[in-house]
Amino acid sequence: MKALDSIREYCLSLPGATENIQWEDVLLFRVGGKIFVMVTLNPAAEDRIAFKCDPETFAELLEREGARPAAYVGRFQWIGLRDFNVLPAAELRELIRASYELVKAKLPKKKPAPRRTRRIRR
Repeated sequence: MKALDSIREYCLSLPGATENIQWEDVLLFRVGGKIFVMVTLNPAAEDRIAFKCDPETFAELLEREGARPAAYVGRFQWIGLRDFNVLPAAELRELIRASYELVKAKLPKKKPAPRRTRRIRR
């Protein structure tokens, strides 16, 4: 569980990151309401952690033992890892950060509030 605690702490250290549990046993980390990391709390699950990648990183990670396209979202370049120790901790943190940045970059830009104009009465 130490790896899970470390991942949770790192995800929540990213600006604007939130967490919640969904689908009974999946811990989701979001930015702007969009998921950037999914962690399955069930140790028997096929993927313990999943995150978004750019296409090149996705292809490279698929060559690693214990990595595969994540269930349901693999077609969107999400990687699923069989266990937390498939990758070294530092590399996993870099990939989590990259996932956060990819998701954050796709968030809609805030529109400026409309300017109020005063009508001059004559």
